[in-house]
Amino acid sequence: MAQNKYSHLSAAGTDQCSPPLGISTMKLFTGLILCSLVLGVHSQWMSFLGEAYEGAKDMWRAYSDMREANYKGADKYFHARGNYDAAQRGPGGAWAAKVISDARENIQRFTDPLFKGTTSGQGQEDSRADQAANEWGRSGKDPNHFRPAGLPDKY
Repeated sequence: MAQNKYSHLSAAGTDQCSPPLGISTMKLFTGLILCSLVLGVHSQWMSFLGEAYEGAKDMWRAYSDMREANYKGADKYFHARGNYDAAQRGPGGAWAAKVISDARENIQRFTDPLFKGTTSGQGQEDSRADQAANEWGRSGKDPNHFRPAGLPDKY
């Protein structure tokens, strides 16, 4: 007859065999740890997504302000400001700012020659300057560095 691996732990005179208390406790403890890790990761993702959403709104607000201001020489300021505001939200905001900035510059590389007729290196030069302003803002540096004289205080 096969012997139960816990038979040496059973009380004298009884046929009942149960696992030691430590195994059930360990399973419960492991389950609780795993659940808390999953919930923690879920919480971090939710925070990241919220930051990204708010950062995208910051980028849109800077773009809208740039269009409304329609002020010559102010585009680098608005690039820096949008990236700065988004990055202040946290890692999710900085990620959204980078994705949006890179996408905008990549799309512009194809649309400018089509709609504006620019085929010279001027478009690439401007794109590099825009990206420098984007990185300046994302790194936490003051976007007012790019603010042109005479831009209304509203912006």
